[in-house]
Amino acid sequence: MGRYIEQNQSRSELQQRIAADLRAKAAAKVKPEGENGDPANGYEYDAEYLKGTKVTTTLAPAWAVIAILAVAILAYFIYQMNR
Repeated sequence: MGRYIEQNQSRSELQQRIAADLRAKAAAKVKPEGENGDPANGYEYDAEYLKGTKVTTTLAPAWAVIAILAVAILAYFIYQMNR
C-alpha cells in the first residue's frame, strides 16, 4: 500500500518511448496535402460523380411533409371506401 501512495501520475520512461514511437508511426502514415490544399484522408478523391448534381434546397422537408400527408389522405380514402 505504501508503494501505491508513492506512485506519481506521470508516465514512465517506457510509456513515453512507446507513445513517441506511435506518434512517429502515425505521422509517417499521413499523406501530405493534395494539390488543391485538401488534406489526404487515405483515399483518392474523385468528384467526377458529383458533376451534374444539385444541392438539396431548404424546401426538402416541406416536400417530405406533403408526401406523408398525401399517403395519409389516400389511406383514409381507402379506409372509408372499405367501411
